[in-house]
Amino acid sequence: MSKLLKQILRFGVVGGISFVVDFVITNVVALFIRKIGIDATTAAMIGALVGFIVSIIVNYLLSMHWVFTRKDDMNRGKEFIIFVVLSLIGLGLNELIILGCMYLINNVGWCGDFTQWCVDVVNHVFSMTFDGMATAGSKIIATAIVMVFNFVTRKIFLEQKEDDKSEKQATTNEEVVEKDKK
Repeated sequence: MSKLLKQILRFGVVGGISFVVDFVITNVVALFIRKIGIDATTAAMIGALVGFIVSIIVNYLLSMHWVFTRKDDMNRGKEFIIFVVLSLIGLGLNELIILGCMYLINNVGWCGDFTQWCVDVVNHVFSMTFDGMATAGSKIIATAIVMVFNFVTRKIFLEQKEDDKSEKQATTNEEVVEKDKK
């Protein structure tokens, strides 16, 4: 199995764990907020923010331990700041996508009967309301898009490049040879 494929699979596992954390927290927080009388869209947005904050910490710890090869010349504080900045950009994308999806679901009647059928089925099976399904569906769409953004940007900005590792190893080997000559 190629290194990139293995890395993508690991990223998928970490993303899956982070998604479950984010998804559960998003929906639980949104449910409680809706119960106190706040509208579904606002509840979804607040829930998504809280879910994101918790999941970013989980994702950072797992990603930098198991998925990406840390840059040797980057201190962990700087690494975490870059991770958070990239994640905040991802959060912005996430929030915009959820907002757009909630707008389409609540204001554009493009799927009428099919939407109602889906609501009836999911409500029957999971006892989930339309607002709950709208939040969940929006979150799934946003996650799929932001996942690609996260992998690509973390690979570019946080991972040790193969060339850098080879060059560093070559330099180290040259130093050892020079030392042995003395």
